[in-house]
Amino acid sequence: MTTSPVIQAFIDLSAGACGGIACVLCGQPFDTAKVKMQTFPTMYRSFVHCFVSITRQFGLRGLYQGTTPALMANIVENAVLFMSYGFCQDVVHFVLGLDRGAELNDIQKACSGSVASVFSSLALCPTELVKCRLQTMHEMEASGKIASGKKSTVYSVVRHVLKTNGPLGFYQGLPTTIMREIPGYFCFFGGYEMSRSAFAHTLGRDKEDIGVVPLMLSGGIGGALLWLAVYPIDCVKSRIQVLSLAGRQEGFMKTFTGIVRNEGVRSLYSGLTPTMIRTFPANGALFLAYELSRKMMMKQFDA
Repeated sequence: MTTSPVIQAFIDLSAGACGGIACVLCGQPFDTAKVKMQTFPTMYRSFVHCFVSITRQFGLRGLYQGTTPALMANIVENAVLFMSYGFCQDVVHFVLGLDRGAELNDIQKACSGSVASVFSSLALCPTELVKCRLQTMHEMEASGKIASGKKSTVYSVVRHVLKTNGPLGFYQGLPTTIMREIPGYFCFFGGYEMSRSAFAHTLGRDKEDIGVVPLMLSGGIGGALLWLAVYPIDCVKSRIQVLSLAGRQEGFMKTFTGIVRNEGVRSLYSGLTPTMIRTFPANGALFLAYELSRKMMMKQFDA
């Protein structure tokens, strides 16, 4: 029985949300270190120094700063991303004159993921802005960029954005987010699909039945390629979203050139180590949760 487009969209949306939850639970401590090192590179000598500093000051809970908006961001982003990924594959079928059930090759799927990321960016940007600000609130206070002594919560950050910039304030850094997502998700889905194809060929199995470990490794490879391709853009995005809290309203090029001129090119890669450590467990868990929940729901609706 062929699954209807509406049901298929619901399955992709739900499976993407499951993947987003798994991704955050596995990778949040590393993401916290990444954002802190991106926005305040002079405060931390290395990933280990950052990690130790956080746990000494705040304990293990400090590594999970911004978890609530991170969950919201990843659930919404991946739900929209994977639902749009399905729609964009249908568009590719139509443009190429292929039957809807025809299998796309890995590059065609990568293109579908790249286009889908535009839609997920619109859903991601507001929650990611709140997450980044919560993760770096201590550093903003320590550097004197904002007044200290106030307890920071999701509600207080949201209220401050609305009071200062209105609803559109949540989309500070949106152009940079889209700049990051389009090439990034081409590499993400391309690396994932090509890795799955390579494992399927090596193991002599169907691509959908390569097993848990190869599936998670494929997700990790896709995530690693994404970050290697777009990390400097992500660094600029984090600076724009965090430092706008102190009243600095700067665009991509001004922020990018300011970092290179004042801190050197190396600062664009601050936090890359925890990001690369994070990418295998986090993205492996993302795709594992996505594929397993998707297969389970497909069986339920086909039954």
